[in-house]
Amino acid sequence: MAARPTSKTSESSDKVSVICRALRRAIIEQALEPGAKLPEDSLGERFGVSRTIARYALGQLAAEGLVELRRNRIAVVATPSWQEARDAFDIRIELERLVVRQLAGKLTKAQIAELNAHVDAEDGARGGTDAVSIRLATEFHILLAQMTNSPILVRYVSEVAYRCCLTLSLYSRPHSTECAINEHRAIISALAKGDEAKVMDLMHHHLDSVANRALVAPTPQRGRDLLDILAPYADDIAGNRVVKLPKVARR
Repeated sequence: MAARPTSKTSESSDKVSVICRALRRAIIEQALEPGAKLPEDSLGERFGVSRTIARYALGQLAAEGLVELRRNRIAVVATPSWQEARDAFDIRIELERLVVRQLAGKLTKAQIAELNAHVDAEDGARGGTDAVSIRLATEFHILLAQMTNSPILVRYVSEVAYRCCLTLSLYSRPHSTECAINEHRAIISALAKGDEAKVMDLMHHHLDSVANRALVAPTPQRGRDLLDILAPYADDIAGNRVVKLPKVARR
């Protein structure tokens, strides 16, 4: 019989989840760039945890393809090649065609309202930063996957969508917010009507267009301090999710 998790184990798992969510969001919003170093001691200081817990979190993000673990326990934000970026979008297209095929004509009124509310939030973010728009656009696709109630689809769609976000910070031109919003609304409409063939075509065209609009040339790195970058993400995740993290005094 498997042993029950202890409160200490559960607490460690919660802390790992907090770090993963904060780092993932910082990567998605392009605050942390491809190649940025993620020292265990700095993460431990920022989140008030041991280096061991920070290492576990980095290992989880490495499994998702967002972090690369190098020799001597050096972790950096992953830097996918252009071909890897294109492959990620191609895989994502096929996965998300499967998602909308499963959802066509099966969404409840409450689910359709939730999707429309999310796209309204995307619309409300227009005029802001590209990074926030990209995050909201990605979360729309993950929300669709969650509505399938298929854990394996949620897992794979989430992971490949996050990887695609990572590539946008390396091979991107300005995000086309208006195109994304209009395409998302068309997908919702086709889902509500139960038009399986049309919604699969719409999803294919949408993600292929995102890739073609985005995958162009690398942008120069900004080179900012890790603790400064993570401060708002750590505080936001802590305030809304699991635990309140201690503020770190700068030295």
